[in-house]
This record gives sequence, structure tokens and C-alpha cells, in this order.
Amino acid sequence: RPKISQINDPFVFHQMNEAVDTLSQALEKKYKIRLYGDYDVDGTTAVAIMMNVLGNKTDRLDYYIPDRYTEGYGLSQQGVDAAISDGVQLFITLDCGIRSVDLIQQLRDKGICVIVCDHHEPGPELPQAILLDPKIPGERYPFDGLSGAGVGMKLLEGLYQKNNWPYDELLAQWDLLALSIAADIVPVTDENRVYAFHGLKRLNDHPRLAFKKMLTAANKKSPYVLSDLVFGVAPRINAAGRIRTGRTAVECM
Repeated sequence: RPKISQINDPFVFHQMNEAVDTLSQALEKKYKIRLYGDYDVDGTTAVAIMMNVLGNKTDRLDYYIPDRYTEGYGLSQQGVDAAISDGVQLFITLDCGIRSVDLIQQLRDKGICVIVCDHHEPGPELPQAILLDPKIPGERYPFDGLSGAGVGMKLLEGLYQKNNWPYDELLAQWDLLALSIAADIVPVTDENRVYAFHGLKRLNDHPRLAFKKMLTAANKKSPYVLSDLVFGVAPRINAAGRIRTGRTAVECM
């Protein structure tokens, strides 16, 4: 019986206060904010969640999804160059960035503030940025099994908690969070179990039109379970990055 009250406090992350203050200030001062996420399911769901939530708070928010074939996984030189030339002031990585030491330094050298939301193992050197990653050595966050979208959700939880904004706005995105958990094959334990349980409930009660069409195409019938996301939705979201662009996947969500 997973309860929403069982999720971990986002402010246990060592740098969460700094991340929330930075994002709050960027929203208040109408900074140009760019989200950068990988073209896979975890990256695109993370970007979609952030766009859906923060898009109601500012009109100076956009996103960048790298091309699978010309840029590859993670932060790319093209993505960094675009952020610099477009006058971005706050750059948030989702599902990537923890190993991009040199590229993040290029952003910092141009006065761009960087928040890294990642769940991968860091390299021997950490980037000079605000870092949210449960796998950083010495990080006190109690659960290291979050998906990339899960780390992004923790940043939003911290933002909403600090500003006393209605939590229902975040719950409305938990179906996307459940998809990231299913597709990235992270452990369905601890708070991931809570996210997945309530995300599936959201999917069954209020299915997004795009997901409904994908699940129908995959011959999946409600009530939908986690494996329906793994085999019915995730491959179709992934296909966007292979056939066209990961931006198509974000637009669907």
C-alpha cells in the first residue's frame, strides 16, 4: 500500500536548497531557462514533466533534445554552443551531465548557471555546477535508485515545497514518472514503488491521448500495469529519437 507520504524529503539532497533558490530566482526574474535531456525515454519524460510544470510559471522556458546520430548521448558540444548563442541564463540537465565536466565549464565561463539532475555514476571529477545525483560519493540522499526523471521530480518537489504551491500539479505528471521508471529498469522499491503505483493509477484514471493510442496500437487493455509501459509505450517513445527526433516524444507528452 504505497502512500504518497512515504516519498523522501527532497531537501535531504546536499545541494537541493541551492538548486531550489536558483530556480526560484530564475522564474521570478524571468531568466531564459533551457532544459537539456537525452533522447531516450527517461530523458524525454524528464523534459516533458518539467515543461508541463514550469511552463505555467514562465514564458521563458524551452528545451533541447540532442540528435541521436549526430550528437549521441549526454551533453553535446552543439547543445552547449546553442545555449550560449541563444543567451540562456539557467541551464538544467536532465538524465545527463554528471560526467560533462568540460562542457559545463564552457557554460559557466559564459556566465550561465547550471543545475545537473542526473542519476548516473559520476566520473573521477565532478562538474562545477549545482549537482543533484544520488550516486555522488558522500551524497546523503537515502535512495540511489531514482530515474533521471525522478531526480528532476525531486527538484520540482523542492520548488513546490518551498513556495507552498499545490502538490496536485506534480501528481498530474506521475504517469510520466512511472513511464521513466518502467523504461529505465530502475528498482521498483522505496519511493520508486510509490511513484510507479500512483503513476499507474493516474494513467488508468486519466490516460493521455498519446499513451492511449500507443497502448491500443500495442493491443494493451486497461487496467494498465507497469509491463504495459515497458513493452507498449517505451519502445514507441524511443522510436521517435531513432526515426525523427526526441522532440517529437516530448511534444507527445
